Amino acid sequence: MTDVARLAGVSHQTVSRVLNGHPNVREQTRLRVRAAIEELGYRPNRAARALVTGRSQIIGVVAQNSTLYGPSSLLAAFELAASAAGFVVSVRRVRHLDRASITAAVEHHRDQRVAGIVVIAPTAAADEALAEVPADIPLVAVDGDPERGGALVTVDQEAGAAAATRHLLDAGHETVWHVSGPADWFDAAGRVHGWRHALETAGAEVPPVSAADWSAASGYRAGQMLARMPEVTAVFAANDHLALGILRAMTERGRRVPDEVSIVGFDDVPEAAYFTPPLTTVRPDFDAAATDTLELLLPRINGTGSGSEHRVLTPELVARSSVAAPPG
Repeated sequence: MTDVARLAGVSHQTVSRVLNGHPNVREQTRLRVRAAIEELGYRPNRAARALVTGRSQIIGVVAQNSTLYGPSSLLAAFELAASAAGFVVSVRRVRHLDRASITAAVEHHRDQRVAGIVVIAPTAAADEALAEVPADIPLVAVDGDPERGGALVTVDQEAGAAAATRHLLDAGHETVWHVSGPADWFDAAGRVHGWRHALETAGAEVPPVSAADWSAASGYRAGQMLARMPEVTAVFAANDHLALGILRAMTERGRRVPDEVSIVGFDDVPEAAYFTPPLTTVRPDFDAAATDTLELLLPRINGTGSGSEHRVLTPELVARSSVAAPPG
């Protein structure tokens, strides 16, 4: 940095202001410093900066070792948002979302002296582990318990599920069957609540829930059962992979979608528009969730944010051709 200051003809402090995006630097000076940085090939030493400031430019993330679309998309969006803010993301993946694994992952990040921590905590066990994290650690939970304290960013699962259910009811179906995700996931529980509330509000019968996991294979097994029931004309699946399995099962049993059975999913995976037929689904805004997570975390890193603050994002219904009026 001293070499850059000498070449640009400015002070060491001015170079620091330019690197940190400080507004009180004349544009001509800023350009001269940037030119010197380019000429010398200067790169800030993050380790040295951490020693001076007592804070690294690394954000630790705790996430499940999974390829599920929702958590993976959120993580990718957060890495981009953090990079744009000048941070590097260090991800600690855990095999199971249990208390011991989450606690160990958080302790790993603390040992690395990260600036702050984000925990993608979609299950009850993961959320319980967060209660053991010291309050002075800058931390934001994502997809955690909507009732918990602290900083939290989550999608309004109930609103999304209710929108999906109403869409099927508005098409003329007397009721809507539901294939749920794992019971210990807040996302799955919220979608069950939203589905049931929409049916009860409409005065429709509430069928029994078909419990599943998040996989297409699990959706296929549930779909085989539902396909044998002629009274089933509308199904809301807790995610798009479940919907894909249900589509396959219905097709194999000769139940045409959407002529005989309408199906709605959740997540809007990139392939959803190319299912046969293209899948109506609910789209969470993962970019907005990532941005909100960073906006909650940065004040806590800087020592200006604290207490409970929740950001709840309403997802969007994406209507495609997997929904039609019931037969007859």
